[in-house]
Amino acid sequence: MKTNEKFSREHILYMRRKKLNGLFIAAMRLIILAALFAGWEIAAKTGAIDPFLMSSPSRIAKTIKNLIISGNLWTHIGVTLTETVAGFLIATAAGTLIAILLWWSENLRKIAEPYIIVLNSLPKIALGPIIIVWFGSGAKSIIFMAVIITLIVTIISMQNAFLSCDNGKIMLMRSLGASKLQILTKLILPYSVPSFISCLKINVGMAWIGSIMGEYLTSRQGIGYLIVYGGQVFKLDLVMASTVILCVLAGAMYALVALVEKIATRR
Repeated sequence: MKTNEKFSREHILYMRRKKLNGLFIAAMRLIILAALFAGWEIAAKTGAIDPFLMSSPSRIAKTIKNLIISGNLWTHIGVTLTETVAGFLIATAAGTLIAILLWWSENLRKIAEPYIIVLNSLPKIALGPIIIVWFGSGAKSIIFMAVIITLIVTIISMQNAFLSCDNGKIMLMRSLGASKLQILTKLILPYSVPSFISCLKINVGMAWIGSIMGEYLTSRQGIGYLIVYGGQVFKLDLVMASTVILCVLAGAMYALVALVEKIATRR
């Protein structure tokens, strides 16, 4: 009984220290962010930097406020968010399925491997004009751009995760009469959950890159369009405000994936 009480007390102290450390890290992140914005604002006010070229937090806030008042902000956010999430989901699902097929057939994997490597090294922006011709000037082209940028990364990441599973465990299941489908569902997929979560985190950034890149090429709405338009008419406050909004949206999407990771690890 004394041993249990001692263990419980130590466990409580450990959890308390862990919680305090988490609060400390969160506080330091906020302090650093606040210091950066404060330094940026002071530098703009004192003339250390040109506010026309570098903008400032107050000018960015004013620009965002004007976008909200005009009602345009939510339209642009909705367009870009829809394109990004669609590209993220399609590429993640298709990439994982293709990785399963490559794991299932060794011959198929050996045949497809050089093509995957070449496609991964190809600058996707070079396909922009072709994509526009194929899908037209609109959301379909932008979603496709997000998909092709995210897809190859997903295939490579998940294929490596599947192939890294312990061969000893696979041989054991085979010796017990397990089919290839049973090995996949009972061993390979559960083993690859941490890698899948890591892949989701990478895909968040890749999907945003794809959608914004697509909006640079062909768009009349969206955060990427605001950045391009602001640069063309030298409204750099709009460019910086759009960039800040983009960072917030990407951070929120990443936080959602991190929440999924916590739920998955608890189980």
